[in-house]
Amino acid sequence: MTRSDQWKLAAVLAVTLIAAWYLYPSIRYYTLSPAQRAAMPARELAELRGKSIPLGLDLQGGMHLVLEVDRSRLSAEEAKDAPERAMEIIRNRVDQFGVAEPLIQMEGEDRIAVQLPGLTDRQRAIDLIGKTALLEFKLVRLPEEVKNTFDRIDAYLASRNLGAAAGVDSALRRQPLSSHFMSSDGSAFIRNEDLPVVEQLLALPGVDSIVPGDSQLLWGPPNDGEGGVTGRRLYVLKREPEMTGGSVASAEARVGLEATNPGAWGVSMKMTPRGRSDFARVTGNNVGRQLAIVLDGVVSSAPNIRERIPSGDASITGGFTVESAKDLAIVLRAGALPAPVRIIEERSVGPSLGSDSIQQGLTSGWIGAALVVVFMLVYYRLSGGIAIVAMLLNMFYVLAALAGFGATLTLPGIAGLVLTVGMAVDANVLIFERIREELRHGRSVRQSVATGYERAFRTILDANLTTLISALFLFQFGTGPIKGFAVTLSIGLIANMFTAVFFTRMIYDFWLSRSKAERLSI
Repeated sequence: MTRSDQWKLAAVLAVTLIAAWYLYPSIRYYTLSPAQRAAMPARELAELRGKSIPLGLDLQGGMHLVLEVDRSRLSAEEAKDAPERAMEIIRNRVDQFGVAEPLIQMEGEDRIAVQLPGLTDRQRAIDLIGKTALLEFKLVRLPEEVKNTFDRIDAYLASRNLGAAAGVDSALRRQPLSSHFMSSDGSAFIRNEDLPVVEQLLALPGVDSIVPGDSQLLWGPPNDGEGGVTGRRLYVLKREPEMTGGSVASAEARVGLEATNPGAWGVSMKMTPRGRSDFARVTGNNVGRQLAIVLDGVVSSAPNIRERIPSGDASITGGFTVESAKDLAIVLRAGALPAPVRIIEERSVGPSLGSDSIQQGLTSGWIGAALVVVFMLVYYRLSGGIAIVAMLLNMFYVLAALAGFGATLTLPGIAGLVLTVGMAVDANVLIFERIREELRHGRSVRQSVATGYERAFRTILDANLTTLISALFLFQFGTGPIKGFAVTLSIGLIANMFTAVFFTRMIYDFWLSRSKAERLSI
C-alpha cells in the first residue's frame, strides 16, 4: 500500500469514526423501550435526546400553527416590530413550557409559524401561545357609582323600549338590565340562564356611550358562584389601569392562595422594585376599595384592599386547574403580546400516525435500497458490490450529519434520503460505464479505472452541484417540510462526492496495487 493509499484509508476511517460518534446517541435513544426510558434518570434521558436526531411533527406527532399578528390597532411606530416582538415572547413561553425541539419562525411580514413536536393537547397549546396575557390592575368603582351607571343604562333602555328587542319580559322593562341582577353591591351577579339576555342588552347600539368615559364594564370569570347559584359577575371599573403586567417580576403556580378554598390552585406574583412601590402607593391610597386583577379583558378576581401592601405580593385565583395555573404563570413571566394574534392555519398529527409514517418511510426506503442492490449486483457484479458499500456508507454519513447538526428529520427528509440512495448509485453507474468504455477500447484495467474516474468526475460534479444549488433554493424559500427535504438532500449530495468518488476509488487503487489484474468484474 502506497503512502497515498494510507492517507486515503486514514481519512475514510477518521470520517467514519466521527460519524459513528455523532450517530451513536440516536441509535441508543431510539432503540430504548418505553420501560427503559421511564427508568432512566430524567437529566440523562434529556441529554441523550438532545444529542439524537430530532424528529419532525409528521414523524413523532405534535401541532403546527400559523399565527397572524393583528397590527390594525397599533401606531405606525408600534406596528413596525410587533411581529418580531410577538415571536420572541411566544418563543419564551414555549421554552418555559418545556416543548422539546420547537420551531418558531417568521413567515412573511406578520405571520409566525410554530411547530410543537410531541404536544397534542390542542386547547392547551392555543391557550399558551395565543393568549395576549395583558395583565392590568384596575380599581372597582364605588357602590354608589356602580348603581348610578346601571341606573343610567336602565333609563336609556326603558326610554327607547329596547328591552323588547332583547326579549325582556314586559313586567321588567322599566329596569331591563338591573332586573336580572341577583345582587349589585360593587358588582352585579347574573345567573347563567339570564346571561344571554344581559349580554344582548349590553350589545345594543348606544349603550356603551351611556357608561362614563372614565369607566368600563368588564365580566368576571364564567361559572362563578353566589348563594349556591352559578353565574357571572359584571364589574364597573376605572378605565385607566393603576398598574400593568410590566410590574410583575415573577409568577408561580401555587395552592393555598384562597382562604376559603386552601386546596385550589392559583398564581402567585412578585413585583419588580418599581412595581412594589406602585403597589404600595395604590393599596395605601385606596384602603377599603376593591382592586380588580384583569387578564385579557376578564376580571380574574377583585379582592378588597384591607391595608397598605408594601411587599408587592399579589395573586390570581378562581377555578384554576394545575395545568391552567402553570400555563398562566408561564405567560405572565414571558410578558404580554404586543398585539392580538389569531390562528389562520392549524394541523395536528397524532403519535400513532407519526409512528405509521416512520414505518412506511423505512419500509419504502428498504424496498428501494433492496431493488438497487439487486440491480447493481446483477448488472455490475463485484463492482456493484463496491457501489453498494459506498451507498450504505453514504446513508450512514447523512444520518450522522443530521445528528451532528441537530437537523430535524421529517417525512420529506426520508424521501430525500431515499433519493440520495439513487444519486449515490447514479454516480457509480457513470463511473462504471466510463470504465467499461475504456476496457472496450483495449486499455488495461489500471488505465481504464484511472481514466474512467477522471472522465466521470466532471459529469458527477456538475450534476451534484446543480442539484445542490436547487436544494439550497428549496431550503431558503421553502416551508418546514420542504426545508427537511432540502437539508437531507444537500447533506446526501456532499456525502455522495466523498463515497462515490473518493471511497470507491480508494478500494480500486488498493486492489490494483496488490495484484496485476487482467480482468475486472464490472
